[in-house]
Amino acid sequence: MYVKNLELKNFRNYESLNINFDPRINLITGRNAQGKTNLIEAVCLISMGRSFRAGRDSEMIRFGENEALVHAEVVKSYMDTRVDICINRKSRKSIKKDGKQLHKTSELLNNVFIVAFTPEDLRIVKDEPEKRRRFLDKELAQIKPAYYLSLGRYKKVLQQRNSCLKGDSFSPAMLSLWDEQLVQYGAELMRMRKEFIDQLSIFSGKIHGSITNGQEELKIEYEANVPYEEDVVRQKESLRSALQHSLETDRKMRTTTKGPHKDDLRFLVNGINARKYGSQGQQRTCALSLKLAELDFIKQETGESAILLLDDVMSELDQSRRAFLIDSLEENQIFITMTEADDDLIQAYGNPTVFTVHGGRVDSV
Repeated sequence: MYVKNLELKNFRNYESLNINFDPRINLITGRNAQGKTNLIEAVCLISMGRSFRAGRDSEMIRFGENEALVHAEVVKSYMDTRVDICINRKSRKSIKKDGKQLHKTSELLNNVFIVAFTPEDLRIVKDEPEKRRRFLDKELAQIKPAYYLSLGRYKKVLQQRNSCLKGDSFSPAMLSLWDEQLVQYGAELMRMRKEFIDQLSIFSGKIHGSITNGQEELKIEYEANVPYEEDVVRQKESLRSALQHSLETDRKMRTTTKGPHKDDLRFLVNGINARKYGSQGQQRTCALSLKLAELDFIKQETGESAILLLDDVMSELDQSRRAFLIDSLEENQIFITMTEADDDLIQAYGNPTVFTVHGGRVDSV
C-alpha cells in the first residue's frame, strides 16, 4: 500500500499543492515551521479522518480561508482507493471514499493503514498511562471499526455516569443504568485490547531481540485496571463488582475511578519493569520495537503493508537504531521529515525521492 498522489488546497500553510510520492522512500526536508509536518499530517488524515496532532479540525484550515481540501489516491494490493476530505470553519467535515459520501468517520477506517512515529512516541514507555491508552485506542480503532464504536459508546456512558456522580440530586437508579452500559462496552474494549497487546508483545519481542542482538527480551503486558477475565460473563461480573465496590470513593471524588479508561501497559525487559528501572536507551528501544510491531500486526490482520510516517524521529535515534530502522523496512512506503537531507540516510536507502519544503511550497530535489 502506498500514497500515489496528494492534493491540498488551503490546508495549514499550503495554498495549493499537487504532489506524487515515491512508493518507497520519501525524504521531506526543510527548516522548522515550513510545512514538513503539515504535509504528513494530511497523509495521516486520510487514514483516520483526523489529525495525529491535538487541536480542532478548523485549525487545519489556512489562515483567512473558509475551508480546506485534501484529496489522495492510494494504491492497494487488492483495490486502489480515493479519499476526499473537506473541513470548514464550523468544524464540520465531509469525507468521501471512492466518490461516495460517508456519513460517519468510522466508515473511513480499515481502508488506509498508517503508523505515525514522532519524538513524543519515544517517550511512551516512561510517560503517563494516558499516552499508552491513547496509543491503544488510535491503533485499534484504525484496524477494527468495532473497537472504534465500542470506545465511542463507552466514553459517552462514562461521561453520563460522571455527571450523575457530580449531580446534587444523586440517583442510584440512573447510576445503575449507566453501570450496566459501562459493563457491556467496557468488557468489549478489554477483550479487544488484550488480544491486541498479546500479538504486539510477540511481534515487538522479536524486533527488540534483533535490535539488541538477543541480549534483551521484551514482553508487553496488559495492565488492566479491573482484573481481566477470559470468559466474557466473568469479565462483566468483574467490572460490575469493581464499580459497586468503588461507589463510595467515586461519590467522594465525583468521578469514575474503575474501568478500562484507567488501563495501562507494562513493558518488561528481561523481566524488569522498563518504565521504573530501564535506562533511557532501553525505553527508546522498547518504543521503537512497539511502533515497528504495529506494522507487523497490520500486515497480519489486513494483508496490507502500512505506510510509516517518521516525523523528525531520525535525529532522536542513535546510529544503531537508525540502521535497524532502515534495514528492517522493505515493503512499506516511508515518509521521513528532517531539517536537511542526511547523506548517510540517502546512501543507505539507495535512491530515495527527496523533497524540500519552504513556506508551504514543495520542490523535488
